[in-house]
Amino acid sequence: MFSDPTRLSLSQTADQLKKRQLSSEKLVLAFLERIETINPEINAYITLDRIGAIRGAQEADKRLDAKQGGPLTGIPLAIKDLFCTQGVRTTCASKILNNFTPPYESTVTTRLKAAGAVMLGKTNMDEFAMGSSNETSFFGSVKNPWDKSRIPGGSSGGSAAAVAANLCTAALGTDTGGSIRQPAALTGITGLKPTYGRVSRFGMIAFASSLDQAGPMTQSAEDAALLLQTMAGHDPKDATSINAPVPDYVAELNTGLKGRKVGIPAEYFSEGLSQSVREALETAKKQFEALGAELVPLSLPTTKQAIPTYYILAPAEASSNLARYDGVRFGYRCDNPQDLRDLFFRTRAEGFGSEVKRRIMLGTYVLSSGYYDAYYRKAQKVRRLIANDFKAAFEKVDLLLAPTTPDTAFKLGEKTDDPVQMYLSDIFTINVNLAGLPALSIPCGFDNANLPIGLQLIGRPLDESGILSAAHAYQQATDWHTRNPAL
Repeated sequence: MFSDPTRLSLSQTADQLKKRQLSSEKLVLAFLERIETINPEINAYITLDRIGAIRGAQEADKRLDAKQGGPLTGIPLAIKDLFCTQGVRTTCASKILNNFTPPYESTVTTRLKAAGAVMLGKTNMDEFAMGSSNETSFFGSVKNPWDKSRIPGGSSGGSAAAVAANLCTAALGTDTGGSIRQPAALTGITGLKPTYGRVSRFGMIAFASSLDQAGPMTQSAEDAALLLQTMAGHDPKDATSINAPVPDYVAELNTGLKGRKVGIPAEYFSEGLSQSVREALETAKKQFEALGAELVPLSLPTTKQAIPTYYILAPAEASSNLARYDGVRFGYRCDNPQDLRDLFFRTRAEGFGSEVKRRIMLGTYVLSSGYYDAYYRKAQKVRRLIANDFKAAFEKVDLLLAPTTPDTAFKLGEKTDDPVQMYLSDIFTINVNLAGLPALSIPCGFDNANLPIGLQLIGRPLDESGILSAAHAYQQATDWHTRNPAL
C-alpha cells in the first residue's frame, strides 16, 4: 500500500475512508498540494475550487464518522470543464465562456455530490470538446504525463492527464467521437463511454446532442463501475435519457470471460495500425483466450464510412448548438459593437478558436439549402447502416475487441496543421458513438518509447456490465492498469 494517498485507486481510497484510516480532508489537501506542484507542467486543470473542495471533504468526513457514507463519500474527483457547476466557473475551454459561472448544476455532478464525492476542480479540454489532442483549448495544451512533449489525447485530455498524474482519484469526461476512450488509451488509464442516454446530458454544454455522452475516467474497470453506478439512470430533465433500470455494475464485475464470444472486427486490424499497437493487441487477444473467451473473426463493412459520416453530422449539430453564443445573453461580448450585426460577427470571431469556427462553418454548409439532402440526409442513412453492422455482429458475439487508437501519443504540434490527419486519430472510436453503443478503453501494453497502448471493448446497448466485467477479468490477470508515470 502506498504511503502517498494520492496514488490509491478509487476502491482502495473508499476502503481506507470507510475504515477511517484516512480522512477526506487530509486526502483533498494532499491532492491540492500535488496539483500545485505538478499541474503547471501538465496543465490538466483550468479552475481549482480549493475552498469548495475542503468544505466538501469536511462534510464527507462528518458523514463517514456517522457511518452514513457510501463508496463515493469523500472521494476527490476532477470534472471536465463542460459540466455546469453552480457557482464555479465553467468555460468549455473557450474564450467565449471565459467568465461564465452557471446558475445551476448538471445532473451528473448533482448525483455525485449527493453521493458525497468532492470536486477538486474543472479540467482542461479541447474547446467545446472539438479536438483529438487537447491543443485547441483557449487555456493552452495539456501535456501527456508519460512524455510532456506529447499530447494526452482529446477532448477529455485534462481529465485523462489528471488521473494518470495522480492529480485526482478519478475524473469525469465526455465522449462524442472518442473523447473519453482516446485520451484514456494515450495516458494509460481506463475510460468508459456508456450507451447513449444511459447518463443524463442535462447541464452538459452541448457539442453534438445525438452523440455526446458522459462517462468515468479511472485507474481500473472496478473504479469505473463504482462511478457509473451513481452517474447512470433516467433523468426527466433530459429528453434523450433512457428510462431503464440501472444494474448493480459492481456486483456484476466478477462474471468473468469463460464461454463468452468476443468478436474481432477485421477492419480494425487492417492498414494504418502501428506495429506496436498491433503486437500489444495480439498479446491481449491471447490473454482473453486464456481467460476462457472464444475469439470470433467478423466484419463491420461500413467502418471506413464512419469518419466522413461523423464529420458531417457532428459539425451540423455543433452549428445549431453554438448559435446561442451571440454576445447577447451570456458569455463573451465584443467591445463597442456598432450594431447588432457587428455584435454577432465580432463576438463569435473573437470568442471562438479556429477549430470551432471550422466545424461551425462545415456544419452550416451541410445544413444549407441545396446541400442538406446531398450531405446531411445521406450521412444519417449511412449512420443507420453503421448501427446495423454492429447489430448483426452482436447476433454472433457478446462483445467486440479492437484497438482504441491507431498509434500511441503523437508529439505536440505534429498534426495541428493537418485537420484530416487529426480527425483520423478517432477512426476506431467514432463508429461506437454513431451507433450509440457502450465501449471502454483499458491499458494493454507500452510501445518502445514507454507510451501506453489502449484496448477497446465494445458492447451491446445498455450492456455496460458486460464490457466492465470483461475488462475487470483482464485487469485481474494483468498489471498494465497499475503502471504509473510517477513510478
